[in-house]
Order: sequence, then C-alpha cells, then structure tokens
Amino acid sequence: SKPVDDVYLTWLYKRPSYDLEEAVAMLKKFQQLDFTNPKQFVYINVFLDMALQKKKKVDPFASTVLLPYRFADETNKVLVFTENEQEAEIARENGAAVVGGVELIKWILEDEIQVDFYVAVPAIMPKLIPLRNKLRRKYPSTKRHSLGHDIPQMLQFFREGLEYEVQDENVIKTRIARLDMPTEQIISNLKTVIADICTFKPSTYDPIVQRLVIRSSTSEGLLLNLGGILPQVEKAEEEEARDADEEEEEKPVHESVST
Repeated sequence: SKPVDDVYLTWLYKRPSYDLEEAVAMLKKFQQLDFTNPKQFVYINVFLDMALQKKKKVDPFASTVLLPYRFADETNKVLVFTENEQEAEIARENGAAVVGGVELIKWILEDEIQVDFYVAVPAIMPKLIPLRNKLRRKYPSTKRHSLGHDIPQMLQFFREGLEYEVQDENVIKTRIARLDMPTEQIISNLKTVIADICTFKPSTYDPIVQRLVIRSSTSEGLLLNLGGILPQVEKAEEEEARDADEEEEEKPVHESVST
C-alpha cells in the first residue's frame, strides 16, 4: 500500500520507484522549487550483483566510457609513450599533456609526473615493463583501449572519457551530466554508462545492475525502474537459441532424405 500523505514511517512502505524520464523531470523541478544551481551535476548510484556460479564473483572493476554528450569543462591529462618524433608531434597536436619515451620512466616512478591516463604505441611496450606495478590498471593495454597506433583516437577517448570504478565491492557512484542539459541528453549519458557496466558480467547470468538511483548535487536520490534502461540482450539471445533449436529439429529430416 501507499502512504496517504507526506508524513509516514518510511520503513512501513516500499520505496517508490520512477521511470527514468519522470525522475529527471522531478530533479529539474526540485531545482526550480529550491532555487539551487541549475548547472549542478547529476549523479547515479549503481548497486551491483557481482555473483557468478557457485562462490565465484565478478572482480571489482574500473572503466572509462566516452559519453555521447560532454558535460565537464575540463579534460583529463593524458601521457603518450612513443619514441617516434612524428608520432610525438601528432600527440602534442592532439592535446597530450606529456609526450616522451623511456626517459619518463624514472620521473613516473618517483611521482614527478602524474597524469590521469597513460597511452602508448606498441613499439615502446617492451621498455615500459618497469612501470607495470606502478601504473597497475593504468598500464597501457589493448583491452583498455590505451595501446594502439591511432594516437588521436586514444587521446580523444581518454581526454574526454568518464572514468568510474566499483567501490565497497558492489557500488558505483559517478556523475553523468549537468541538470540544465536537455532530458534526452541526460538519459542518453546514463544509458551509455549502464551499457558499459553490463559488459563486465556475462549476460547468461542475472543482470549485474541490481538497483539504480539518480540524484542531483542538492536533491534526494530517486530509485529508478530498470525497464528500458538495461541493454536488451536477453531477447536477442532467446531468438538465437530458438533459431538453433529449429535448426537442430530440421537436421534429422535432411539426413533421412539423403540416406
């Protein structure tokens, strides 16, 4: 049942949940009623189901995602490892904060150089091994899109990308937009982050996103309905499985005809 007025014991009632578009409209309304900053950030808290089969779990992870609509004025500082002068010039032209080769290793180990991200071209990787333990997940790799030949693309991705990570084993807290952005842009940014999070758990298990809360810098958190937010992978897989079943059913017919 629902409370009949605004004063009630919260633990006696199920927390209300809202469709995404409705929730964003509410956040914008809160801002107008409270006369708070219209350019304040919009945040999401994502509560995760990390369980896999038996006692196995998804390891806590971090990721960087390029949002469809930028909302931050500042860009991330990116260092580019290369010993090719032509590549170095391309890196500088595309906004690299630091560019260099093995001479940078000592400065990084001694914390004389600190940036947000590190990218590299393949040719220099054998010389960067001393930095593996220092940089840890920031160490250049193809899996993280920080190792490759396309320096302008890597720089755009990491200079403009949003970085998030799992905290306290199963929670992600990150900003995704500013409140004065059009509703459809806020929604698009949110869905982009959620789609990226969902890649860290095989779709054959229960969805990794268990609960999702949206809020602004000055508002309460609003619990969201997950329908229409999570990537629609289940239907595609069901169709593939059904097609496979149909093929299996057809096989004996063809075999009996050929004998």
